[in-house]
Amino acid sequence: MALLPIIETPDPRLRQISTPVETVGAELDKLIDDMFETMYAAPGIGLAAIQVGVPKRLLVIDLQEEQDPEGKPVKDPKVFINPEILETSDELQVYSEGCLSIPDQYADVERPAVIRARWQERDGTVREEQLEGLLAVCLQHEMDHLEGILFIDHLSRLKREMVLKKLMKARQKAA
Repeated sequence: MALLPIIETPDPRLRQISTPVETVGAELDKLIDDMFETMYAAPGIGLAAIQVGVPKRLLVIDLQEEQDPEGKPVKDPKVFINPEILETSDELQVYSEGCLSIPDQYADVERPAVIRARWQERDGTVREEQLEGLLAVCLQHEMDHLEGILFIDHLSRLKREMVLKKLMKARQKAA
C-alpha cells in the first residue's frame, strides 16, 4: 500500500467529471487499498478517487463511529464503485462539512437527510440501500467530487469566499 498525494483546491482536476469504473480487479484493488491508507493518514472519513488524481467513479468511506474497549476507533471501511443516488428525501439536514481537498476548513451544508443509493462493492456485487445520518451526508459529499463539485459550491458566494480566504491565509502561514 502507498500514501497518495491529495489534490487541493484550486487544482482544476477537482472540477473533472469522473468516468465509470469498467473493470473490477487487481489494479482497482490496489487503488482502493491506497485510497484507504491515504484517507486514514490524512485523517478523513471519505475520499473520492479524483482527490488522488484518478478520474474514476470510485470512493471510499469509513466513519469510524464505533470504538473498541480501549477507546480506539473501529475501522468499518466501505467501498462505493459507480455509485448513484436513486431517491432523496424532501427533509433536509445541515451538517458541518470539511474536505481533505480544502484542508482544515468547515462550513454548514444542507443536504437531503435520507437517500436511496446503488453502487458496486469491491467484489463487483451490486448493493442498493437507504442511507441516513452521517453516512448519507458523506456519500453525497464524496459523490459531488465525482461530478467536479466541492462542498463550498453549496455555500453562498460570500461564505465560499470567506472559506477560501481562510484557506489562503493558512497556506501563507505554513509557507
